[in-house]
Amino acid sequence: MAKQTKDKGNKAESEAKLLKNETKKLGKSSTKNIGKSEVKQLDMSKTRAKKIKHSYKVKDAENALLLKLKDGEVVIEMNPEIAPNHVARIKELVRAGFYNGLKFHRVIDGFMAQTGCPYGTGTGGSGKKLKAEFNRRPHLRGTVSMARAMDPDSADSQFFICFAEAPWLNGQYTVWGEVVSGMEYVDMIKRGTGGNGMVSQPDEIVSVAVIADL
Repeated sequence: MAKQTKDKGNKAESEAKLLKNETKKLGKSSTKNIGKSEVKQLDMSKTRAKKIKHSYKVKDAENALLLKLKDGEVVIEMNPEIAPNHVARIKELVRAGFYNGLKFHRVIDGFMAQTGCPYGTGTGGSGKKLKAEFNRRPHLRGTVSMARAMDPDSADSQFFICFAEAPWLNGQYTVWGEVVSGMEYVDMIKRGTGGNGMVSQPDEIVSVAVIADL
């Protein structure tokens, strides 16, 4: 009887050790698998980012925009090194979908195309004014710069893309980016009439996104 009890005790002890060892193995295996999965996802994200960067030929996908117009896609590289607050705000508005569907309400042939007003009249904005970040970047063909009122610190959400060089704007408006591809589609934006360039039945932004988010 004592022997049977001893055998049962040994068996129970062996089973307990076996269960403990299996639990350890399972724990190690699970941790190892999760680690591999996370690394794999990270590698895939890096690979995807590289593909996106290569596809749109941008230096930094986090600071580049894909602007879709009715005639084609426009890629804009932003310049956080010269206008950090403007770039940060533009990205915030883009990610909120603010610009999607907004009109190019003011377009002057040989000068620029302006957008970013939620009313399509040039009288509105997002409700947050930006302190001027004037810089030495010139206004050339493809330059993207912030529109403003008389007050230097009145920029909000409206911006314009230059069709041609506009040196009289240099140092007076905050340049925050430039078109690196698709300028031919910007050239196709419907022009306005009269001295102020206001457009009747204007073209709209189809969509705009930060390229890193695609």
